Amino acid sequence: MNENLTALIPEMALLGTAVLGLLAGSWLPRRRQWIVAVLAAAACTTALIATALTMTGGREQTVFSHTFAIDTATDVGRLIVLGALLLVIAMSVETVRGHRREAEYWVLLLLSGGGTLAMIGANDLLMLFAAYLLASIPAYALAGFAKDARGTEAALKYYLMGALLGTTMLAGTALLYGAGHATLYRQLRAALPAAPYGLVAVGLIATLAGLLFKAGAVPAHFWVPDVTDGAPTPIAAYVTTLPKIGALIAVYRLLHQALAGSGVNWPLLLAILAAVTMTLGNLAAFFQTSVKRLLAYSTISQVGYLLMALAVATRTDVAQRGLLVYLAAYAATNIAVFAVATELPHAHTLADYRGLARDRPGLAGVLVVCLLGLVGTPPTGVFLGKLEVFTATVNGGYTWLAALAVANTVASLFYYLRWLAPVFSISRPATVGDHTVLGRWAAASAYTAATLSLLLGIAGGALLPLTTGPLLP
Repeated sequence: MNENLTALIPEMALLGTAVLGLLAGSWLPRRRQWIVAVLAAAACTTALIATALTMTGGREQTVFSHTFAIDTATDVGRLIVLGALLLVIAMSVETVRGHRREAEYWVLLLLSGGGTLAMIGANDLLMLFAAYLLASIPAYALAGFAKDARGTEAALKYYLMGALLGTTMLAGTALLYGAGHATLYRQLRAALPAAPYGLVAVGLIATLAGLLFKAGAVPAHFWVPDVTDGAPTPIAAYVTTLPKIGALIAVYRLLHQALAGSGVNWPLLLAILAAVTMTLGNLAAFFQTSVKRLLAYSTISQVGYLLMALAVATRTDVAQRGLLVYLAAYAATNIAVFAVATELPHAHTLADYRGLARDRPGLAGVLVVCLLGLVGTPPTGVFLGKLEVFTATVNGGYTWLAALAVANTVASLFYYLRWLAPVFSISRPATVGDHTVLGRWAAASAYTAATLSLLLGIAGGALLPLTTGPLLP
């Protein structure tokens, strides 16, 4: 049994620092609890360096009796999660500075981030469910961190849906275990083709329920608008970005490694879910006036596009590359937009952004790049991601789904332009929210994330080989 703990440095760095931060926060005075934020950033940096070394060294392996895989999908997923977590930490600095629970905030972020990393590499049903819990429970507390009425309601809805669908997921893993007499993916791959079809189908659907909840996909999407609107803006950025990365890579690995020969027509199921998710997200976003609720429905539509890669996971080699590139581009672009919303704490509606180009041209530029980037406009990273995913979908035999995705992409331009139009308006009535900025850290996050989005679009072609490689059995 391979128990090489050095292969798990990224996960141990986050979880170990979370424990250290909790102890330090218990003793540090309130004015010194920013030290825990420095520890959190150092942990992410350490984990990024360790991941980069693993990728350059080519040390692909499985650990703990093959229950956790370190391969291309794991390494790229780690880079995306850790980079996004660093940006969320930076954009949170002014929001939680001096808060009486500041240390706990950073600890919860690290714990949930560690759970997300564990989901990415999970190669066993029990490991997957344990990672799901670790990623979810701290996030419930973060959603209600402000302890106001909206935050409490958001946390309650988040928790209740998570508990319900988490229980459903546990039941699904039990059914898959009963069908295949194993929890390890490679053993299920060999056993499930001979198992009863109905048992495997129900077990898979129940297991997917929990993972689709984490991703915010239909029909497990109802929590997304309320949590995004009620949680502090940096946490809204977190829950609409990082859990999606962990959940979607986890679903890809589960389908590719365990269900490839099961006989269950899960590609059609995922294709239908992708079509419904992207369409519902776009339609619901059309007439939103709240910035955070518009972004919430935007993230739902983005998940629909990402699910296309999962529908063709075993039908084309381009699927993994498209999924990873799209996830990286989406993470940078989505966080940049939320960072702008964090930097402008008094701008809650689209009308409040009227005249922003005149008052804050830098932030307006970030919005232009990233909102058009979410549409899939070149040369942003999302354009490259969509191009790869659409190509994989056509290669996988779902041309109708790619055509629907193109139509949804064109339709999404409407509500993104509804936000950009007031940004370049010349007049700003006194009744409209002001453009007072929060501080330099949130702005730095916005500029950095927007730059990354552009770089992924411009130089992404050179990085494509890094996203290709077989999943370890």
